[in-house]
Amino acid sequence: MLVDKRIYLASQSPRRRELLKQIGIAFDVLPLRAVPGRMDVIEVPHSGESATDFARRMATEKAACGWRAVDARHLLRFPVLGADTVVEVDGAILGKPTDRRDAEAMLVRLSGTTHQVHTAVAVQHENQMELRLSSSTVRFAPLDSTTISRYLETGEHLGKAGAYGIQGRAGAFVEHVEGSYSGIMGLPLFETRILLAIFGLAV
Repeated sequence: MLVDKRIYLASQSPRRRELLKQIGIAFDVLPLRAVPGRMDVIEVPHSGESATDFARRMATEKAACGWRAVDARHLLRFPVLGADTVVEVDGAILGKPTDRRDAEAMLVRLSGTTHQVHTAVAVQHENQMELRLSSSTVRFAPLDSTTISRYLETGEHLGKAGAYGIQGRAGAFVEHVEGSYSGIMGLPLFETRILLAIFGLAV
């Protein structure tokens, strides 16, 4: 049981910070890129890797990388939470767009279709690593080129899997959702609560 009810968040995502605050979890953001000599987490799927396996691997690697940072920087040894979200459509993995053209292609692909959003959450403390996965289904309305262009002009697609954020303007594109809304945002709160409870952090 941890005496100090606090974690490190191995993510720069504002959405994950908001969601942790929503459930009353005290945390410090762990800026992994600031750790000298660390091994980068390469966010590229392996050949033949499924979307769910990719999300699980990324979340685990981020939590593990964060824990190595705790060691390297001699920080207080709070648990480290890592998470990863991927969008899957027709078996293809859509990560974060590399540029506007890539984002446009993703939104065209999602237009008028149903896709899956998988978010994996991993927590590491000392040698213990725990992992959970949330998968949800989202159906987009058909989007014309003007709608897509106007959305891209907002910049909201930047840094988001599948080039959209359901909590923002793209929420108006969504006809139907099955699953975890917070998971689609980037941190499934139900699964996160279960993980934190394992480490003695009650929500």
